[in-house]
Amino acid sequence: MSKKGLVLLLVLVILVVGSSFGIVTAQDATGCAADWTGMSAELTAACAGEYSGTVVTMTGPFTDQDEVNFNNSVAAFEEQTGIDIQYTGTKEFEAIITPTVEGGASPDIADFPQPGLLLNLVRGGYVIDVSTFLDAAWLEQNYLASWRDMASMPGPDGDITAGIWARFNGKSLVWYPVQAFADAGYEVPTTWDEMIALSDQIVADGGTPWCVGIESGAATGWPATDWIEEVMLRTTSLENYDNWSFPADAASRLPFSSPEVTAAATTLGDLWFADNYVLGGREAIASTFFGDAPVPMFDDPAGCYMHKQGNFITSFFPEGTVAGEDYSFFYLPPIDEAYGRPFLVAGDIYAMFNDRPEVRAVIDFFTRGESLRAWLESGGALSPHNDTQLEWYGSDVERGIAELVSQATSVRFDGSDLMPGAVGAGSFWKGMTDWISGTVDLETALTEIDAAWPTE
Repeated sequence: MSKKGLVLLLVLVILVVGSSFGIVTAQDATGCAADWTGMSAELTAACAGEYSGTVVTMTGPFTDQDEVNFNNSVAAFEEQTGIDIQYTGTKEFEAIITPTVEGGASPDIADFPQPGLLLNLVRGGYVIDVSTFLDAAWLEQNYLASWRDMASMPGPDGDITAGIWARFNGKSLVWYPVQAFADAGYEVPTTWDEMIALSDQIVADGGTPWCVGIESGAATGWPATDWIEEVMLRTTSLENYDNWSFPADAASRLPFSSPEVTAAATTLGDLWFADNYVLGGREAIASTFFGDAPVPMFDDPAGCYMHKQGNFITSFFPEGTVAGEDYSFFYLPPIDEAYGRPFLVAGDIYAMFNDRPEVRAVIDFFTRGESLRAWLESGGALSPHNDTQLEWYGSDVERGIAELVSQATSVRFDGSDLMPGAVGAGSFWKGMTDWISGTVDLETALTEIDAAWPTE
């Protein structure tokens, strides 16, 4: 055997033996890498196999295929560290997590799709401050400031880092029919004024610019709340958005009747209520099922040319439609350049309830794009981590959305999901529906929404 062959054989033996004995190399993919930046002492120890045989319990709303995808995304880490991450998904998560924690039976980690629910437990002093062991420089490097801001919540003794952001969904997207755009000679707008000019051109050409539907059974109105949130982010400060959607206390709350929220709703009304802008007119918006709303884009000729919705909406597109051929998307343009390029999201924040070394190691692992790599490849997730590589995405659509989010100047969570349930999943939905359907005027709708805000 040649000298080169002997060297290659020796390297192979070292890798195989090292793997057998838990030795971690920089080449390990999606599990543990010895050269990861900013590793905590606990993650370093875990990657060396020091916590092999331990169990970390976790619960959250991932069920069915999402639970499979989650387990696949942590499998390599479990194999290399010997830590067993036991995830129990439940569709009743929101109803059971608070009594479970308050009753002393907390999981080690819980996945919260609604930060407002987590805030209540933070205020109760139940949540571990993960900044006590995670490297601050690493978090600053791997998360946009907005993600870090949204993880900061007030506890009994001051603000803490209440968890780390994992998977998310993007909302600031406008979908359009590729061929219909090309045939008409329309170009993707990059500013709000260009988008309005395009809408005017479509009307002048005899078409309808927008498809809009907010009907969703008991949840009718929620798509309208997303639109209000989008406009708020584009017309006022992040501080105002936070004080409106997720105020620290009653004194700092920005009411719906404020000039800022009124202006945002007025801007939306100018778009939706303009003559011939929306398919079916204003009266059709509240009665059109949100999943059916984008379908006319695929008619011949197109029934409408634009539809704003989150990345999940493609599951409602007609069977057989192909991304890039039949449809594509663009970023909902900014309105005022002073507020940059904000992006509205929904997603999952992982909070820690039991402080043991192996739990710290798992939380640190979740701060890294590698913790989602297998999920990104199979589809159904977006990563908030700066170290995530675009080529990891198995879907062209999700890769494109991730690229748009990487260009965002700020990120904020769905406002209605941050608000108290009586508002965010109650009066906000109803108030927008009543106003859009013409049952009440805007001033009355906003006043009624405010009236549902808890006084304590």
